[in-house]
Amino acid sequence: MISEQEARKRREKVSSEADFYGSMDGASKFVKGDAIAGIIITLINLVFGIVIGAVQLGLPLAEAATRFSLLTVGDGLVSQIPALLISTATGIVVTRAGASDGSLSQDISKQLLAQPKMMYVTGGTIIVLGLLTPIGIVITLPVGGLLIFAGYKMSRTPVEEKEPLEELDEQTQADEMKSPESVVSLLNVDPIEFEFGYGLIPLADSNQGGDLLDRIVMIRRQLAIELGLVIPVVRIRDNIQLQPNEYRLKIKGNEMARGELLLDHYLAMSPGVEDDSIEGIDTVEPSFGLPAKWITEGMKEQAEIFGYTVVDPPSVVSTHITEVIKANAYELLGRQETKQLIDHVKESYPILVEEVTPNPLSVGEVQKVLGKLLRENVSIRNLPIIFETLADFGKVTSDTDLLTEYTRQALARQITNQYSSNGQTLKVVTVSGKVEKIIADGVQTTEHGNYLSIDPSVSQTILESIANQVEQLSLMEQTPIVLCSPAVRMYIRQLTERYFPQIPILSYNELEANVEVQSVGVVNID
Repeated sequence: MISEQEARKRREKVSSEADFYGSMDGASKFVKGDAIAGIIITLINLVFGIVIGAVQLGLPLAEAATRFSLLTVGDGLVSQIPALLISTATGIVVTRAGASDGSLSQDISKQLLAQPKMMYVTGGTIIVLGLLTPIGIVITLPVGGLLIFAGYKMSRTPVEEKEPLEELDEQTQADEMKSPESVVSLLNVDPIEFEFGYGLIPLADSNQGGDLLDRIVMIRRQLAIELGLVIPVVRIRDNIQLQPNEYRLKIKGNEMARGELLLDHYLAMSPGVEDDSIEGIDTVEPSFGLPAKWITEGMKEQAEIFGYTVVDPPSVVSTHITEVIKANAYELLGRQETKQLIDHVKESYPILVEEVTPNPLSVGEVQKVLGKLLRENVSIRNLPIIFETLADFGKVTSDTDLLTEYTRQALARQITNQYSSNGQTLKVVTVSGKVEKIIADGVQTTEHGNYLSIDPSVSQTILESIANQVEQLSLMEQTPIVLCSPAVRMYIRQLTERYFPQIPILSYNELEANVEVQSVGVVNID
């Protein structure tokens, strides 16, 4: 929000104020002690003076009190004047705060002569003293007039002195732009960026009723609960290169999604049967690609009556951001983020973490396992179970693909509840034994791991069979799930990842024994 120069000035100001108030506290204690000592001395002089006058000198009590009161007051005034001067000088020296680059005389002169009004007040006070005291107007008038004239000249010079200061600031900024540090700072890439055209500024401006910032905070909290991953802070900025009503979401500098909003409209999604009486601008819902319409506020109530799902623009964009981040959460999990998660687990389970990392598994290998889970939309929030599995099998193999499979099986209850909540029957598409044998025979083992290698025509036939089964399930309004044996699950995932990234591929070992599974289709080849 601010430039580097402004940030540096603010830091210097805060540091200077902190030094000033710290020094001022010490100076006040010094002056306070001097003042208390002066008061005590004055009281002693007064009391013991009256006693000495009445006892030793034989004076009446009233006369002794009068004489020694005058002497005490006079002595107090005479002693307090140098004490006041010393305290003032000490305060000026101590409260200089040590943050100035100039000498003490330069600082005092600069501060005392900074305000021309002070010269007017000082000159006027000296002239008044000449009129009301025996000093005489002859002496005070020239001195006061000189100070007033100096204040007048000072009030005319700041405008002329401002230009060199501005030129100095511009020169400083130009020098800083030429320095290597100014170039290095440009290399930083924000993990998540949300850019929008100038027409969508009210969406993020709280003064205009925009609540996008609050929604993003809630998105980060929601995804932390759902995925177990701390989403980085989302950088929000306007971009004049975009269309006025356009926005885009970037992850690590790469554009992941783009959309368009009409702030004075509502997005209405059809329930399946469209009504011609609902008029609006045809569009596509950005999160799930459903056909929709932008309708006016006057048409909103009628659309809701006909069963349309009506959503306001802030909800549209927040849903889009949520879905894009969920789909690409694995890209946000690097080694540094994985180390933070490991440290978090270590606070409660130190022995468990010591059995996993740094031996037998490095932070990078743990990060690959967690990333593969996130890539298939499996939450990593239950880190203790994940680390228990890694501790058990990490000594047997360092293949992150196999470790991921073992981890998924350990998270069977979580995966089952994710796709079959409240004991509902899980409708799936199973893979035939013939297809599983073809895939198992096509697995090639190398020193760098296992990979699938089958004839392109065979793989195309398998993909077409999966597409047909998915289409039938979609017509039945069922979420497509492919179920296969544990031995070939990850290879079927490799085969379908590019063409059907959103379709979950589950194995029998990843489902609880008490869940009811119904096969509504079979992936097979002729």
